[in-house]
This record gives sequence, structure tokens and C-alpha cells, in this order.
Amino acid sequence: MQTMSMTGYGKSKTHINHKVLLAEFRSVNSKQLDLNIRLPLSLRHKEQEFRALVSDTVERGKVDLFLNFESESNERRNTFNKQLALKYYQELQQFALETKSKKEHLLPLVFNMPDVFTQETNNIDSKEWNKIKTLVQNALKDFNAFRKAEGLSIGKEIAGRIKIILSLLTKVDQADKLRLTVLKERIRKNINAVVPSAKTNKNRFEEELIYYIEKMDITEEKVRLKTHCTYFLETMKEKSSGRKLGFISQEIGREINTIGSKANDADIQKTVVQMKDELEKVKEQLMNVL
Repeated sequence: MQTMSMTGYGKSKTHINHKVLLAEFRSVNSKQLDLNIRLPLSLRHKEQEFRALVSDTVERGKVDLFLNFESESNERRNTFNKQLALKYYQELQQFALETKSKKEHLLPLVFNMPDVFTQETNNIDSKEWNKIKTLVQNALKDFNAFRKAEGLSIGKEIAGRIKIILSLLTKVDQADKLRLTVLKERIRKNINAVVPSAKTNKNRFEEELIYYIEKMDITEEKVRLKTHCTYFLETMKEKSSGRKLGFISQEIGREINTIGSKANDADIQKTVVQMKDELEKVKEQLMNVL
């Protein structure tokens, strides 16, 4: 069974420049791939490469990738550009003189000017970059293993409920055979109560009876429902079948609804309600299937 969950978690660690780098994946269900990446400052220029790496493996879901150095304070430090700060200060003093403004409290303004303080980060060389890619790939393997394990559990539950619908269909089939016999007899009695049997045109009566019963016949719906359920179980063996299973479940729902509306039988209606309940539980689970 190929069913995979869109909910997943995976992580991996490695050492870069005597520091521990942690890669962590988390995901929940989503119609498309919604990828959010949070990186250390020294790796932000590699974001597109991380996106390409993840997109090749993860098809759908709201996915978060976090890469963090366990001691991020070691990764960066602030540097003070003294020459630039002095230049800003002199210009502000000159501006204050020309506008006859106060020259006090200029230093806080200087410290907030662009590029006075900058953050230096450790550069990542090609060897370290390959190590980081391996780290992310290992976290992805862990992440996909989690998705596969949870998908297996979800798949068993979904398949079980589809099989319940098939067993309920057998009950509908049994009730349907009795229903038609009872229906014919009821119509005959109702007509005889109004029109004496001697005055009834038997040929015309049979024609009308056949026409009426054909309108209430659910044979085609039963066949299509069984076909859809069987196709559903076969499709579960395919990779990334979540969307396709969703479409098939809609077709299953249509046939169940039609059986309920055409049958006009209390026993069949009860069984149809049970089928709908099982199908709703299937649809809830399908929302999390890749």
C-alpha cells in the first residue's frame, strides 16, 4: 500500500566549524506544496538551492524547514565601522550648525545610521556545503519515513471503511430483492381497493407497473458503487494518490445518495445512512493523504 501522510517530522544533526547544525522538517496537510524555510544568516544566500532540494522530494503539504546552529551566537558578531560613524557624525554636526539646531544627542542618531554596525558571518566553503546538503537529505529521509509510517496507518483505516461500505452494499442488495416484490404487491392492492380487478386492464397495468418500478430501480447504482469502491482500493496502491482518491470518493457519494433517494425503503435508507457515515470518515482521512 503506497498511501503516505502529509503530516511528517524529521531531523538530523552534523558538525560545521566545530558547531552543531540541526536540520528539522515539520509538515501538515495542504492542497499544494507550501514551503517555509528558516536559515542561519550564513546560509540565507542558499535558500533557492534548499528549495530545489526539498521540492524534488516533497510533493505536497505545508512544510517547514528549520536549519539552526545550536549556538548561534558563535556564528555571528557585530563590527563597528569607525570611519563611517565619524563621517556621519561630522555631517550631522555641520547640518546642526547650518540649521542652528542643538548638537547634543547626535551619537544615538549615528549608531542607527546604515552600515555603522554590521554582522560578520562565517563563510561556508564547498566541502561544508556538501556536508549541509547531506544533512538536509538525511533529515528528509527521516521525514519521509515518518510520513510513510503514518500513511500506512491511515491507509488501513480508509481501506477498512471502504470494505464496510461494500459489506453494507450486500445488505442493500438483499433488501432490494424483497423490496421489489413488496412494492408490486402493494401497488396491486392499492389499485384493487379503488378499481375492481375485473375492470382492470392487465396489460396496461403491467406496463405501468414496469415503468414505475424502473424509475425506482437501483441496479445500475449498486453496480457503479461496487465498481467505484473496488477502483478506490486499487488506486490506494498507487503513489501520491490522495487527489485521485478524493475524486473517486465523490463518485461513491453520488451513488450512495442516488440509492437513498430512489429506493423509497426504510431498511435501505438506514443502510444508506451507515454508508454515508463511513464515507464521511474516509473523506476526513483523505484530507491528510499525499
